[in-house]
Amino acid sequence: MNPDPAPLLAKAAQGWRFLYRRGFIEGFGHLAVRLPGADRFMVTRHSLGCDAGPEDFVTLDFHGRKLAGHGDAPGEFPIHLEVLAARPDVGCVIHYHGMHSTAFTTSGHALRPIHLMGTLFHDGIPVHPDPRLVNDRPRGAALARTLGPHRAVLMCAHGATITGATVEEAVAGAFLFEENARRAWLSASLGSPQWLPAELAAQAGEELLRTRGPFRRVWAMVEAEDADARTRPSESITDLPRQA
Repeated sequence: MNPDPAPLLAKAAQGWRFLYRRGFIEGFGHLAVRLPGADRFMVTRHSLGCDAGPEDFVTLDFHGRKLAGHGDAPGEFPIHLEVLAARPDVGCVIHYHGMHSTAFTTSGHALRPIHLMGTLFHDGIPVHPDPRLVNDRPRGAALARTLGPHRAVLMCAHGATITGATVEEAVAGAFLFEENARRAWLSASLGSPQWLPAELAAQAGEELLRTRGPFRRVWAMVEAEDADARTRPSESITDLPRQA
């Protein structure tokens, strides 16, 4: 018997709300999770707002056929299908249009770790050269090839796709990826960014991955902010720090 997906979807919806409140989504972006023990995945429905719940996910198989759920799958569902198909180690995929990270795809700088938490991506941040919508399987497969074994891939003049073994890891990865990009953007605006040396970045990143402290810390923020948002007027959630 396959495990009940409800706890996984509740967590995915919680991560979605966190990213939406912080400006990662704002109409453009989606999150998908692999269903354990099943040859299918679930992705946030098209045009989903901040107030998302488990009922806002659409179930697809790995042929791209909709099996269940209300509403339509996002047009770029092939991102999730092909990355999940190519990477059995990945349980969650997030795509969003990062303001600071994407800027590095149209500048003279290649984004690299410039801050401790950015060393989680020390093994490389590839850039997919095609800016078009990933709205069919061949484009999704091409993006998955560019991603390769890495945790994240930038899409030239388009956005970012972040992976994680779990929802917590992917959501924290997106948050810390964009934070590193924002710090790099600030450094580049002041002159020549001083990137962390590759060997030191690798050592720091491997240490963080062993302890998993950054993932736990960000997920604690997710839970705290979600609980707080439920007790405050809806207007006040816009006071949270945002990516833009």
